[in-house]
Order: sequence, then structure tokens, then C-alpha cells
Amino acid sequence: MKYRELGRTGIRVSPLCLGTMTFGEQNSEAEAHAQLDYAVEQGINFLDASEIYPVPPRPETQGRTEEIVGTWLASRKNRDKIIVATKVAGRGKMSWLRKNGGPTRQSASQIAEAVDASLARLKTDYIDLYQLHWPDRPMRIFEGLDYLHLEGESHPIGEILAVLARLVEAGKVRFIGLANETPWGVMSFLKASEQHDLPRIVSVQNAYNLVNRSYEIGLSEITYREGVSLLGYSPLGQGYLSGKYEGGALPPNSRKTLFNRLGRYEQGNGPKAISAYVALARRHGLDPAQMAIAFAASRPFVTSAIIGATTMTQLKTDIAALTLELGDHVLADIEQIHLDYPNPCP
Repeated sequence: MKYRELGRTGIRVSPLCLGTMTFGEQNSEAEAHAQLDYAVEQGINFLDASEIYPVPPRPETQGRTEEIVGTWLASRKNRDKIIVATKVAGRGKMSWLRKNGGPTRQSASQIAEAVDASLARLKTDYIDLYQLHWPDRPMRIFEGLDYLHLEGESHPIGEILAVLARLVEAGKVRFIGLANETPWGVMSFLKASEQHDLPRIVSVQNAYNLVNRSYEIGLSEITYREGVSLLGYSPLGQGYLSGKYEGGALPPNSRKTLFNRLGRYEQGNGPKAISAYVALARRHGLDPAQMAIAFAASRPFVTSAIIGATTMTQLKTDIAALTLELGDHVLADIEQIHLDYPNPCP
């Protein structure tokens, strides 16, 4: 496996990162540990979690994912070999995340509370990559290509960065990153680090897949010029690009079947684009899931594509995508579909 540098840190991570948000909901602790064992055996050294996982987030299960990762780290005694990433919630209404019962904000006190809780659940003294799960400033996230400006107070970026700097100084966090961010947000964090001699962000975790290539529009230049790694999540479009939902299918234990939360993939030209990519893969004799993952992981601005699975069969298929090299004829067909249906599922 060819490892890639995370930002400008000197740390080298696998081109696939194991996402863990099914652990504790769709996957039991034993199943999760088996996934982790297999992924590491295949050379994956990078795991991603969040304080709000598993999904869908709810008070009864919150933190269970990190707890499962923590019991695995403790039992396998391999902490020094694994790059562990997790996230602190951004601005939101989840009153059950904090002890005071208030809404989530990226204040000094809330970030301090969150990181200590994550460290305890993960059973570790440090987090390799601590990410802001989404911005503190009021804005629409997780849907739409256009920026929708919302008025409201938020903690200044320089202030948030200073809080994260104290975590680095204390040894609780090695490096910091962003998630679900805009080009303005990423550059503002970089500017604040230069102005105030604070730690530099090393990565941004945004969606990137065949039906949502919006990262290419503005953020990819930041990756090239500023050395900020993209950790691309949902390379399978939450399972749709595997073809498992084709023809209205509802596989048992799938997220759509259990939670019906995947509406963005069923609007506008989304279904047409997804079906076109699935058909393209099959026409070339490829597994649709492997084609989608191979495409995401092979882009030069992607440091690691974040995969997730609910079964070992899915996980083995996903990881095997790293052995797939897409030919020029396949890439040309992908580009034509992208021209026909550009970014239909942002």
C-alpha cells in the first residue's frame, strides 16, 4: 500500500480511511472490532470517528462509536501504529451533547469538554487529528451547491483556533483539521494561523464522490497551493453508487431501509446520474462500488477516501478497490456522465 502525507505533518496515512459511524448502531462491538482488525491487516492505518457517532445521532447512542474504537485500541495495544481522527460538533441544537444541556457551539469550554470526553471514550492520551465537524458560524451545510448566508453570532475563527492551539500545547491533540467547510472558511483558518502564530490546519473532510465533485470547483486549488489534505467522505454516495438501491431495492440493515435519511440522492438528476455510473461500471466489467472508490481515491487532491461498511463482504470489496486502476476509456466515460449530470447530489 502506498501511503500519503497528511497535510504537511510528515505523517503518512493509507489512501483509504476506515469510517466508523455505523459502530454501535448498525454494527455491534464484535462486528466493529472484526472490521478494524481486517482493515489493519490490509494496511489501513487511519480511522475516523466523531463525538456524535453513531448515526443517526441521538442521545441514547451518542459516544458509543468512540467507546467501541477505544476498547479495540486498548485490547489490541496498537495505539502507536494507528492514526486516530475524531471530531467535535459545530453549531447545532443537540442539547444532549453537553453537560449544561445547551446547544452546541465551538466555545472554549465546549471544545475542552468535548475533547476530554472523546479521549476518555477512546481510551487514549492523545488524538492524532481533531476536526471541527462543521462550522460554528450559522450557515447551511450538508446540502446544496450554493452558499446561503445566515445572520447570527459565532465565535471568531481566530478564537476557535487559539482554543485548538491550547489542546496541541497540552498534548491532547497532535494536529487539527476542518470538515464540511467552504473555501472562505479554510482560507480564513489558514490566515488566522499565520497572523497569530497558531497551529495550521492540515486537512478538510468534505464529501467527494462521482455525484458530488463540488470540491473540485474551489477547494482543490487550496489543497495544491496550501498543502491542506482532502479526506473525502461518502465515496459511495452513502451506498447509492454501489448499485444496491437500484430499481427501488431496500436491502436489510441498510441506512435507507432503517432510517430513510438519504433524500439528497433521490432528487433532481441524482437517480439518473447514479444509474448511469452503475451501468457504466457494469458495462466495463467493474464492480460499481470499486469503481466509485477507485475514482475518489485516485484523484491527486485526495489524500484519503473515507469508507464505511456494515458487513465484512462490503468492507473487503471496498478495500480491494485500491488494486483497481481505472483505464483512460473508463475515465473518459465518467467525465461524459459528469458533463451530462454535473454534481446532482451535493
